[in-house]
Amino acid sequence: MTKLKAVALGGGHGLHATLTALKRITGDVTAVVTVADDGGSSGRLRREISGLLPPGDLRKAMAALAGEDDESRLWTSLFGHRFGGTGALAGHAVGNLVLAGLLEQLGDPVKVLEHASKLLGVRGRVLPMSNEPLDIEADVTGLDEDVNDVRRIRGQVAIATTPGLVRRIRLTAPNGRPVGCPDAVQAVLDADLVLLGPGSWFTSVLPHLLVPELHDALVRTRARKALVLNLVPQPGETAGFSPERHLDVVCEHAPELKVDAVIADVDSVPTPDRLTRAASALGARTHLARIAAPDAVERHDPEALAGCLRQVVDETGMGGTSPWR
Repeated sequence: MTKLKAVALGGGHGLHATLTALKRITGDVTAVVTVADDGGSSGRLRREISGLLPPGDLRKAMAALAGEDDESRLWTSLFGHRFGGTGALAGHAVGNLVLAGLLEQLGDPVKVLEHASKLLGVRGRVLPMSNEPLDIEADVTGLDEDVNDVRRIRGQVAIATTPGLVRRIRLTAPNGRPVGCPDAVQAVLDADLVLLGPGSWFTSVLPHLLVPELHDALVRTRARKALVLNLVPQPGETAGFSPERHLDVVCEHAPELKVDAVIADVDSVPTPDRLTRAASALGARTHLARIAAPDAVERHDPEALAGCLRQVVDETGMGGTSPWR
């Protein structure tokens, strides 16, 4: 399966899960990473350095695709190391600082990630969804005495932790309209398989659909497209969401998008018939399997997820033609 061109869109731990699974079935993997994080080390660096892409999710994606030799393992470990103590460096990951420094030196985020990826022996490619940092706004209900009142909140952390119900999100950019990274857009157009999810639905998954160039590429690409659902609802932004509600939200934000497969853990879907109906609204078939890690129900098992992805690829060849180019 080394000829399969796969692209995974997302951020954080969810993207790490799909990348770890994908590299088991192909050596041609591109990660397209959200750039709206405003928390932790990334958020601090964004506030201190104007125009900086939040580096944390980019660093995690590189770690997922990093090489297995001793040199690559050393650099990957170093990039993930966080400073302790209580000083100015406390809590910062070394890799975040390296990426921030490279960006000031080179200016081009794509070149920065190429150079850093060489250090980590990355097998594949890591790209930002936009070459400029973005912010997320959300319409939220349930925060006021009248539960139907809509309040607008701003920022990835605020949205991810809101006690209210997120209704809709938007992206904002320094120059108004978010612009997709051209390399990321082309990767989606050239792909054989495109994955969205799992991850924080409103702050890691849906933002990709709101970048106009990426949205258009996802609609136009001839690739097989699959949505990978979370194993458990995310506290805050999707608390109380059923699996099918996740798909409804995708339809609401990107009504033109059609996908081929919806992948979910069989034990995370209490009413499979409802999920099947919601998936059909996206043009998709459901694929239920045991893909949770045996020792952690909230974490995907990379080998099991890879097996499910192989099945999706085998079953969704267009017009019966070979899925390989």
